[in-house]
Amino acid sequence: MEVEIRSARVKDWDAMRVIYLDGIATGQVTFEISTPDWDRWNVSHLSFARLVATFSDAVVGWAALSPVSARSAYAGVAEVSVYVASNHRGLGIGRRLLERLITESEQNGIWTLQSSIFSENSASISLHKLCGFREVGVRKRIGKLHDAWRDTVLFERRSSQVGSD
Repeated sequence: MEVEIRSARVKDWDAMRVIYLDGIATGQVTFEISTPDWDRWNVSHLSFARLVATFSDAVVGWAALSPVSARSAYAGVAEVSVYVASNHRGLGIGRRLLERLITESEQNGIWTLQSSIFSENSASISLHKLCGFREVGVRKRIGKLHDAWRDTVLFERRSSQVGSD
């Protein structure tokens, strides 16, 4: 299977949104219960490291970074989002997206990546560990999804190339 990782384009949003909705439907990847429109998604994510995975010209996954804070002290810290279409999971696409996201984040001055993962999402936890993230801790009952309290595991990856001076 020949999957290409490339920069996302505005015209990819419809396919990205379908994959995002698919992830939301699992109840295992986000506290969100709906997707934003393009304009809201666009302003809430960094302008670089917006990636899609394509197979036979169809978008089958995406990854992007969000700033964790508007404060200048945290300018090099970003939150990771990685989504893969349900019929393409388990094929290494998430890993390829996350590895490329790491590379592009470092090329753009990001020194720490973080990810908050539902404690039951063992596939995402394994992926992040495989890509050099470390578990920081568990946030018990951090939020509710469909009236049920959920725990998240906070992961981070500190760059060895950026911010080490």
